[in-house]
Amino acid sequence: MDTSMNVAVIGAGTMGSGIAQVAAQAGHKVVLFDTRREAVDKALTGLRKTLDRLVEKGKFTAEQADGIHGCITPASDLKDLAGSGLVIEAIIEDLGIKQKLFGDLEGIVATDTILATNTSSLSVTAIAGGLKHPERMVGLHFFNPAPLLPLVEVVPGLATEPDLGSRMVTLMTAWGKVPVLCKDTPGFIVNRVARPFYGEAIRIYEEGIADMPTIDAAMKSVGFRMGPFELMDLIGNDINFTVTKTVWEAFFFDPRYKPSFTQQRQVESGRLGRKSGRGYYSYSDGAGPAFPNVAPPVAAPIIERILAMLINEAADALFWQVASAEDIDLAMTKGVNYPKGLLAWADEQGAAHWLSVLEGLQAEYGEDRYRPSPLLKHAARGRKRLF
Repeated sequence: MDTSMNVAVIGAGTMGSGIAQVAAQAGHKVVLFDTRREAVDKALTGLRKTLDRLVEKGKFTAEQADGIHGCITPASDLKDLAGSGLVIEAIIEDLGIKQKLFGDLEGIVATDTILATNTSSLSVTAIAGGLKHPERMVGLHFFNPAPLLPLVEVVPGLATEPDLGSRMVTLMTAWGKVPVLCKDTPGFIVNRVARPFYGEAIRIYEEGIADMPTIDAAMKSVGFRMGPFELMDLIGNDINFTVTKTVWEAFFFDPRYKPSFTQQRQVESGRLGRKSGRGYYSYSDGAGPAFPNVAPPVAAPIIERILAMLINEAADALFWQVASAEDIDLAMTKGVNYPKGLLAWADEQGAAHWLSVLEGLQAEYGEDRYRPSPLLKHAARGRKRLF
């Protein structure tokens, strides 16, 4: 791997500092910038502690840890990024702020510097829209914590030069990540396909079919590491609600992605999850939620309903050529730790089964929310596999 390219990371929060660590571990010289210099200093102090723990666990030698930490240089001015061959932005999810940042960078970095955004839900094309050279903009969506989670969604925008996506796939592989290539569509792969995991769980709760611990326990019983309410509390209900609204609005208010009042009220009340000590569950005693043993007759309809919606979303992403079947399933297993790829999971019982579940829900509720993907219909009628 060529490590001669200098890398710059903008944003010294958890995500930005994690990306800087990944690049440094891959052998690159890294410049870390934030408008708040104290944030950069805090990030570097935190990285030192992280590396020391990894040395204690035998993951690195002391010399290796010193080398990684020494690869990262703090910056107090955007002009310090001038010699970078790749700049990765990991700042607030605000389109106007990102556009201004990259516009300022164009006057600083070389004309062949690659500009990358870590956005999770904004359009890469829109972020690059005001640039003189939008062809060098690409999405590199890491997952938090970046040093631990392997997935990176590589997202070329409409104006991105044709080979830049494949070049970034090669680079991310060299960094030890698992890259998936996807179209610049709302939510990319993971934040699009995963929406029903949260949305349909909330819907089941709102209908009084089951309480939150029961729903979480049901999904954990089939291999999900965390239930939907438990996971929303970990992510942060404010973050999850914002992503849900962003995807819903970006899809022109498609009812499949409609946010819920339940989640909105959590945010309005300050019950943001673990970080605030209270979300769908209380964390004040440090113990977190306890989950019941759920009998199969109770768990089965919960699992089937949420899984049918997830499978339908994955099938629709494939139908609209957001990504390949392989990359869709890889994204869900490596990005959010699903026990199986959804398309492969669908094939276990066959598309006809999941089509029947969705058609039953659509008939019962009369809502477009449950409309089956055309690809699921085609697969069911032709008895074909999705994966």
